[in-house]
Amino acid sequence: MAQVETPRYHAVMRAFKHPLPSDFALERVLHALSDPVRLEIVRCLAGVTEASCGELDGGRPKSSMSHHFRVLRDAGLVQTRNVGTTHMNSLRGVELNLRFPGLLQSILAQA
Repeated sequence: MAQVETPRYHAVMRAFKHPLPSDFALERVLHALSDPVRLEIVRCLAGVTEASCGELDGGRPKSSMSHHFRVLRDAGLVQTRNVGTTHMNSLRGVELNLRFPGLLQSILAQA
């Protein structure tokens, strides 16, 4: 009997959508930063080049962290890229500063 090889499917993670800096809206940025969890994520990312979601979750459930990262991405605060099965996040500080000069620095300066 001939052996039938079953096809192997490799899961490909979809790329995340990020707004262009010209599409950043101040209301969305301020809304994203109004949540203490998201503000803490931004503060952590301000001190590193990039970090995985796991490094930034603070022991919180994956489902709630997915929501927080989506809000941050949609506002233009965070860039997320896939590295294998890991999501690496970085702060879009340069782009934010070009769109809203001094805003991010002022927020991060508050203790």
